[in-house]
Amino acid sequence: MKRRITVIGTGRMGAALALAFLARGHAVTVWNRTVSKAKPLEAQGVRVASSLDDAIAGADIVVGNVSDYATTTALLAPSAMTEALRGKLFVQLATGTPRHAKDAAAWARAHGILYLDGAIMATPNFIGQSGCTILYSGEKELFDANAPVFAALGGNAVYLGVDIGHANALDAAILTVLWGSLFGTWHAAAICEAEGFPLDAFASTLGATLPVLEGAMKDSVERIAKRRFAADETTMSSVETCHASVRLIHAIGQEHGIHLGLSEALEVIFARASDGGRGTHDMAAVYQGMKG
Repeated sequence: MKRRITVIGTGRMGAALALAFLARGHAVTVWNRTVSKAKPLEAQGVRVASSLDDAIAGADIVVGNVSDYATTTALLAPSAMTEALRGKLFVQLATGTPRHAKDAAAWARAHGILYLDGAIMATPNFIGQSGCTILYSGEKELFDANAPVFAALGGNAVYLGVDIGHANALDAAILTVLWGSLFGTWHAAAICEAEGFPLDAFASTLGATLPVLEGAMKDSVERIAKRRFAADETTMSSVETCHASVRLIHAIGQEHGIHLGLSEALEVIFARASDGGRGTHDMAAVYQGMKG
């Protein structure tokens, strides 16, 4: 069934969401604080509302895609907006924390607004593609009833359960892996350049070693889940072996004036595990020092 969908916020991501809904035959309205920024969408068949209450009034589903939850709250807190949203589904796709999602869900319940929380695990150019992943949490009935609508945004709409904070929790977890990997890549490139090693050769060799990294990541998560930190026949590396590598990376950074933020952070984490008597344990034992 085709729906009347309003997208609040038409930055690159909001515009991509609106056009993806439109491509599936939904009637799409958008609202942006600066109307002129939304105007280019008109030529493609999207209706640009002149006011936020006008945008909400005719919608079945309202999708929020402004910068953060505080901005969403500021826009929708006025009584005229909450009344316009009453009985409609509001899908929050702004970036936030699990606590933000829980507070937003409580606000929605208090005003008779149906609510799902989501996290977009993609850049705007992936929206609408089969490989685009968007996470959703909240009432399963709401997700199931609107699954065909969510399919317009990408082929991998993932429902994470009734806990409204889980979409943002998984988003933060995956982003931590992403940023950790990228910071490592940038630090590594600095080492290569400092030693005159060609970056194209670094890139090709890095690609060849990614299966080892993926295996280590999966093994660590499994060990953490089962609290299986002692070294065994499947251990890839011990804490003390990894700690020694970190010291070497730190030494290279000191020699060449590379920013030491990453290696210093790793040193603190591995030292905590070593000083705690876990040096001979599997490297996943470092996790035991992650929470104080």
